[in-house]
Formats: sequence, structure tokens, C-alpha cells
Amino acid sequence: MIEEPLQKVVDAVQDEVRADVHTYRDHVTLTFDREQVLPVCTRLRDQHGFIVLTHLTAVDYLGRKTPRFHVVYQLHNREQDLRLFLRTPVPEADPVTDSVVEIFPNANWYEREVWDLYGIRFTGHPNLRRIMLPEDWEGHPMRKDVPVKVEETRFTFNWEEIDLSKIYADE
Repeated sequence: MIEEPLQKVVDAVQDEVRADVHTYRDHVTLTFDREQVLPVCTRLRDQHGFIVLTHLTAVDYLGRKTPRFHVVYQLHNREQDLRLFLRTPVPEADPVTDSVVEIFPNANWYEREVWDLYGIRFTGHPNLRRIMLPEDWEGHPMRKDVPVKVEETRFTFNWEEIDLSKIYADE
């Protein structure tokens, strides 16, 4: 059951775009096409008081869902203390969605982080470049198809057992 003030917001969004509604406990999530990100976020900010973007991230559903990626936004209406999650599916073949930096300026670093770690580009972002990894890093490490590299940790109790030539082979 969605509380009444939030239900009004959900109904208003559904009047504008086709959005699937999912509730879990007190969390309400609206899922809609990536082309609708800017109009929905603008309307939620301007008409419904969701002026704070509290978080933006991505999820990789490799082999579990199609499309593979989802970009997830969490918005907050401080006056009514309402929280709302937004999701937009992003296909692997074209991992692009619109930037919401013009609507929520703090999305700048969140979108850069998602680009850096997942490889999802944000059209209209003012400075989309790596934020956590070096500029010459290849790939996006949070994707589930990135191979895991394992290096044995050297401890003082087993240093004789470790083949140092394998560890320092790349140098």
C-alpha cells in the first residue's frame, strides 16, 4: 500500500508516461523508458517537490534480465519527507541515457562514477570522464563480465611458499 501523498505523485507520473510501479515495504519504484528520464525528473522536481537527488547508480543484470543495465535514481521531497526510486533500463548494445545534471547538479559525480565503473554514457553531461580509475584504464570494472584478477597476498608466515617470479612477472 502506497501512502496517499506518494500515490498522487505516482498517478501523475503514470498520466504522463508508461511506468511500471513496484513496491517493497515502504519503497516505491517507477520503471520507465530512458527517453522519459528528463521529462519525468523535471516534472518531479518542479511540480512535486522532489528537489534532492540522494543517489544515482547502476545495476548489471548480465544473464538475468534484458536489457542488461538499469540506471537507478533516488529522489527525496523534503517538505513531505517522501522518497521515490526511478529506474530506467539501458541496453548493452547502446549503453546511453540522458544526463540529469541540468535538473540535479549533484548528479555530476554520480554519473561520472557510473560511466567509469559500468560504461553507461550520459548524453549532455558537461564533463563525462573517469572519476575513480586512471584515464588510461581499459574497461569498466563493475560489469559482471570483467574477469577477476587474483593476486596472492604475501604474509610473513608463508613468504617462502609464494613464487615471487609470478607476482613480479609484469614488472
